[in-house]
Amino acid sequence: MKFHTALALAALTGLVFAPFTAHADDEDAPKVTRASKNLPELVLGSKDSTYDVNRKDFELVAGQGYRWKISSHGGFEYKFMTDLFRNVWVDQIVIDDLEVHMAGAPAWLEFDDKGTILVQFHTVRPGEYTWSIPDLADKGMKGKIIIK
Repeated sequence: MKFHTALALAALTGLVFAPFTAHADDEDAPKVTRASKNLPELVLGSKDSTYDVNRKDFELVAGQGYRWKISSHGGFEYKFMTDLFRNVWVDQIVIDDLEVHMAGAPAWLEFDDKGTILVQFHTVRPGEYTWSIPDLADKGMKGKIIIK
């Protein structure tokens, strides 16, 4: 009985979620919020080159919810793959205001034409993950995602 009371008290005070929040002595650490945050958009290709990417690396906080727009500039087929999806809780994928709700991770996102896919997820495991367009990674279409 005492264990259940202590567990309930810990849950009410937020102690159960301590691993996902910044420590009081780490004032510079990003704070986890209940609201999802927007990640900078990742754009594959540009008007100058089908091999351009606007950003390669992303830094996230464990326990935080995120919205990530991944867009194709068009003119090329991109198969976007990342080990991140196997290490986060994917809430939904949105394409042209159509929602895909998931009970698991997608294998990859494929862009056959110009457009944007919005992935909403919650980070679960800290670590370093990669993203790439596998057939074009040697042309610089790759990067990393760090969850602290």
